[in-house]
Amino acid sequence: MVMESKNTETKGLTDLFASRRYFRKFAGILQHMTRVAGVMEAEGRLNRAEVNILTRYATSLHFTFQALSYKYLLVGRDTGRFFGSLEIDTKESGFPASDEILTMANDAQQAERHLREMPSEDELKSQMVGVILGEREIPTKLQFALSQRLYYQELSRGDLFWARNDPEVQWLGDAGAGRRRFLLHWAVYDSQVNLPVIYMMELEDSGKTALPKDQRRWPEVQAHLMAQAMAGLKLMTIAKGFDEDFDDLHPKRMRRFHVGPMYSDAFTRQSGPMAQVLAQAKAPAGQDWALVWTEEELESERVVEERSGWFSTVEREVFALDPFAGRGADTGATRMERSIVVPQRPYQVLEELNPPGFGSVRKFVVSPQGRVLRY
Repeated sequence: MVMESKNTETKGLTDLFASRRYFRKFAGILQHMTRVAGVMEAEGRLNRAEVNILTRYATSLHFTFQALSYKYLLVGRDTGRFFGSLEIDTKESGFPASDEILTMANDAQQAERHLREMPSEDELKSQMVGVILGEREIPTKLQFALSQRLYYQELSRGDLFWARNDPEVQWLGDAGAGRRRFLLHWAVYDSQVNLPVIYMMELEDSGKTALPKDQRRWPEVQAHLMAQAMAGLKLMTIAKGFDEDFDDLHPKRMRRFHVGPMYSDAFTRQSGPMAQVLAQAKAPAGQDWALVWTEEELESERVVEERSGWFSTVEREVFALDPFAGRGADTGATRMERSIVVPQRPYQVLEELNPPGFGSVRKFVVSPQGRVLRY
């Protein structure tokens, strides 16, 4: 059963079994995400550092879903206390509403206090056994207390995917005399689309102090990138703004990965070809889904020098846009590619129907054994 919220784009999962099916589905999908990254590495489309970054964010998303599954473990049961239900975006993304991620971040700030005030796991389990044997009742209230303790324990461990995951930096080596190469990565849970979005930027640093050790530039870089981390902004806009704001940092390549939407006949109200595909596939639980994965890439084509003040010049990047059919001006990227990760049965229906617009979409097909193949 789903209960419509005030926001018509989201609904609450109020049925216990539907909620658990939802979390099981995403546990599998996030595992497939790491396998897709491995296939892309084998094809040479990602290097090892990029795969590690994507795997790390996929793992963080897994921990986030795991924490939420504990929070809503007893949804729909009479626990003696109203605690709501998981709000998911049923129309656009299939992922939890961004408010869930924001609330979780606030809960994480108070997790240690809650854990101090709660009985331990062993104490709660002992009390549950006492109720079962002594009172011959299901200890629902104690089960709820244990689920909340598990939720706060998960939050206190950290390494979750938050609404804002601030930039981190990896050294890639020297790029010549007085220049260093770095790979930056950061991510957000975009509230406009209720989706995780992952960013990477390769840059050269010609500053006197290496960027991670520069107490002035590094905080400014982090603040600048997070302020621009919106799915509605084109990569060209973000990269040019960065290039102009930091004279001694030179962005050479930028990538953005949109994880989702997730379509499922059981949980989302998709329209268009995917609705027909999933309806006709009649796939069993756990295989009735499709995950869209969109990658945007912007590369520097050449460098030009511009005057800065009376006596000096600075380097500026000239970025290459997609030359085909003028799409570069629309996308603001050198290339953009959409992929879909889908189980075998929906993939077979997709191939049979062959709907318009899917010919250029890369298909990653998940076998019942969990193996991922690219078509």
